[in-house]
Amino acid sequence: MNLYNTFSIVIVLAAVIAYLNQKLLRLPSTIGVMIIAIFISLVLILCSNLFPSFFQDSIALIDSVDFSKMLTGAVLSFLLFAGTIQIRIDDLKNQKLSVLLFSTISVILSTVIVGLLLYLLLQLLGIPIALLHCFLFGALISPTDPVSVLAILKNSGISKSLETKIAGESLLNDGVALVIFFSILHAIRNPDDPVTLTQIAQVFAREALGGLALGLVLGYVGSWALKSIDNYKIEVMITLAIVMGGYNLAGGLGVSGPLTMVSAGIIIGNYGKSYAMSDISRDYLDKFWELIEEILNIMLFALIGFELLLIKHFTFYWTIGLSCIVIVLVARFISIAIPAIFIRLQERLKLRTVLFLTWGGLRGGVSIALALTLTRGLHKDLFLFITYCVVVFSVVVQGLSIERFTLRRKKKLSTVEN
Repeated sequence: MNLYNTFSIVIVLAAVIAYLNQKLLRLPSTIGVMIIAIFISLVLILCSNLFPSFFQDSIALIDSVDFSKMLTGAVLSFLLFAGTIQIRIDDLKNQKLSVLLFSTISVILSTVIVGLLLYLLLQLLGIPIALLHCFLFGALISPTDPVSVLAILKNSGISKSLETKIAGESLLNDGVALVIFFSILHAIRNPDDPVTLTQIAQVFAREALGGLALGLVLGYVGSWALKSIDNYKIEVMITLAIVMGGYNLAGGLGVSGPLTMVSAGIIIGNYGKSYAMSDISRDYLDKFWELIEEILNIMLFALIGFELLLIKHFTFYWTIGLSCIVIVLVARFISIAIPAIFIRLQERLKLRTVLFLTWGGLRGGVSIALALTLTRGLHKDLFLFITYCVVVFSVVVQGLSIERFTLRRKKKLSTVEN
């Protein structure tokens, strides 16, 4: 099946599922779409003996979509740019210490804690997996996913400071997590060539700082181009060129594409929209990227739901998968609580806020994409299933309860005021 046919089928499925969610479940689109896709996947698995050819064709269709390459090479760039052009740089500045600590120290702490606890769990269950491999899983599951976070927090109604903390962290921690993940992967594949802190620092400086710098350049050059004309069609096309050309340029230069899109989006969303665009152009730009974001989110979460069809031997891993949900939450709490000690020196940070940041740290497509890059020798089946359990729980349970928690909190406040 060629690329066009595969893409067409994915779009049709995503549209049908989004329609069913709107008519039946009426849940936030990303959550509802994923739930229905998972339900369809489970039905296909249960009916696989009755319709074996249809089941195999379904697996072949999902397998033909290179989820990891699609997310990291195309979809992520659009979604990150669409999300960041809505972030106010003043809000980010006010939370700079929180965002910086949570996107670096918290990711490192979470990687270590998840790896150690998973190793101990596997030892208790008699499954001999090396500690370094467990740290690899810790690295892929520790970053909060910007796509999931931005999609679900969008209409959650939480305070601006909390929203900025969670969204800012999710946008920046991918670069740190990827450096840790590939450094551990290099150490596993090259045991005689140990990875040093100097090498890690060099990789981080090149990818993370280089990506941010490239994004700043693209953002300011794009803003200059936007300011020199007044035609909303061409201005929207310029932002498309920044995303598509900028992401490819980042890959060619060996810097972080996601961080390039983050910094470019922040510049366009603040300087570009405020000083370089007319009200009409600004309105068209916002509506265009809102539509792109919605379509790609629905496609992405539908594919996450259907990825269940690719998981093998999942009936043997339930205990580990469910246990890892708790492990990841515990690691998240500790990795947030420790940096919060330093943040309290500058602002009030209550235990309730730490708990909210813990529960609001959603995992999503980025973790699944990294798990899919693993090979059988790196325990792909086990780690993919655990990742899937954590992501589904994160998006469905945590994602839905964030909005309900916010509404409950507002009711309490209004009761007190009355």
